[in-house]
Amino acid sequence: MEELLKKTKNELLLRGYSQKTVKSYLNCLEKYFLFKRRSWKVLEVDSIRKFLLRMNKKGRAAQTVNLYLNAIKFFYREVMKSTERVEIRFVKKNKRIPVVLSRKEVGLIVGSIKNIKHKLILSLAYGAGLRVSEVVGLKIADLDLEELTVCIREGKGKRDRISIVPEKIRGDLQNLVIGRAGENFVFQSERGGKLTSASAQKVFKNGLVKAGIKKKASFHSLRHSFATHLLENGVSIRYVQELLGHQSIRTTQIYTKVMNPRLKKIKSPL
Repeated sequence: MEELLKKTKNELLLRGYSQKTVKSYLNCLEKYFLFKRRSWKVLEVDSIRKFLLRMNKKGRAAQTVNLYLNAIKFFYREVMKSTERVEIRFVKKNKRIPVVLSRKEVGLIVGSIKNIKHKLILSLAYGAGLRVSEVVGLKIADLDLEELTVCIREGKGKRDRISIVPEKIRGDLQNLVIGRAGENFVFQSERGGKLTSASAQKVFKNGLVKAGIKKKASFHSLRHSFATHLLENGVSIRYVQELLGHQSIRTTQIYTKVMNPRLKKIKSPL
């Protein structure tokens, strides 16, 4: 089993998959191998079905079940070079509306943070629509504070994109990066290295608690709020799609359900 997992890891790395995806795929495969117990090199569709059904019965989310299926398909197609097709459809994902914070709530969260670096982490994440991994991975050379733009290198799907930097935080950002080389991370850890995603998420959670907000919001809610507020301001959905780095506009359209101005104008009859 270890040998097969190592081969899979090498193939994933060779194809440029992110460390996060590699770790997820290997974890999924290991669980499948333990379930199957033997003959791992042999593609058995019935065995895959039973495994995925077990995951479903255990209450795993549709996204997680689909991740297992993707990992297994990759193993047999790319590592074992099997030509047999895995005729199993992906599980339908729950179409949940994202948790969006109001402008006031974002202000309360950011305002509750006293540490200037932590305050800037949340401000830039919201003001530029960044994922937590993009915030902690941001380098000084990727910031253009004259033009108020930020270049996100190899975001989700290995795609680069340009987003906007709020003029409101330009001065504080300049003070944070002044005198440091372009290859340095904008938000360094206390030891001078890369800040972890978990640390940035903790900053957000602390701000959420201090602000007294009860919504089930996460760091990613800042990105959701960025998109929703831009659409409410009348920005074209095409521009919002580009700023977020969505490959399909259908992904961006979820925010139109949150900000529907006609719906918000309807008064309850009570």
